[in-house]
Amino acid sequence: MATDAVKPEIKNNDAIRGFGFAMTAYLFWGILPLYMKALAHIPAFEVIAHRIFWSVPVAGIVLLALGRMGDVKVALRNPRTVAMASLTATLVTINWGTYVWAIGAGHSLDAALGYFINPLFSIGLGAILLKEKLAPTQIVAICLAAIAVIILTVEAGTLPWVALSLTFSWGFYAFFRKTLPVGANQGFFIEVLLLCIPATLYIIYLEARGEGHFYQTGFSDTALLLGCGLVTALPLMIFANGAKLLKMSTIGIMQYIVPTMVFLIAVFLFREPFGTTQMIAFSLIWAGLALYSWSMLRQSRER
Repeated sequence: MATDAVKPEIKNNDAIRGFGFAMTAYLFWGILPLYMKALAHIPAFEVIAHRIFWSVPVAGIVLLALGRMGDVKVALRNPRTVAMASLTATLVTINWGTYVWAIGAGHSLDAALGYFINPLFSIGLGAILLKEKLAPTQIVAICLAAIAVIILTVEAGTLPWVALSLTFSWGFYAFFRKTLPVGANQGFFIEVLLLCIPATLYIIYLEARGEGHFYQTGFSDTALLLGCGLVTALPLMIFANGAKLLKMSTIGIMQYIVPTMVFLIAVFLFREPFGTTQMIAFSLIWAGLALYSWSMLRQSRER
């Protein structure tokens, strides 16, 4: 995770305040499918444009309140930082777009699968790109995830592209985000600021053609689109502050809260089909995550 201007002290234990921040963010993300389902009648690109546009003032107000806007000004003067932020902004846009479309189109289970696979993908990414050494249990966990993807591919006759798109986009986003030399809150603001110009132009284009949903289709759509900024920016910033006060092992275990909640919502509220093949695939993923968690906790105790 990127650091602020002053290198923060590394925490070796968990703070109750940090746990509260992180749990709040994860629970917020866990029920986000309910909000996105309410926007299912609006095209995904339009929803993403409003998520970006309304996140700018929310993130800006938070940074002003924290007195960290100066970090943003310094970062924007650095071409390398702007280029890296442009890359991470593109990746997070792909992730948001896939997620919004998946929820609205009835593929919430695929979204849950993608976020369950993501920790195992991140391990493999670290091994390939950073030459990190894998423990035997981690290798087995990655293999179980790969088998699950193969089973779903054979059963459906096509790759589970929603799950893989979410996995790859978020995995690479997290990887490149670490190289962005600004704090988490400042980095998020820079990303949405860079995306704001094309998002604004797209919103204006839709409204000018009478195809937009911001003010032409009723108060409920306007309120939901306005709220996109809050549901996007606030949990990210809350989590960023909580993560600084928690051990990585704690964060690693807590990250399963979101896909678990999405999974339960998809099966029991959205009534998406969950047959034998899906049960086998998810069981393999859960077994891999159990191995991964056990290995991570054991390494944490040894350290």
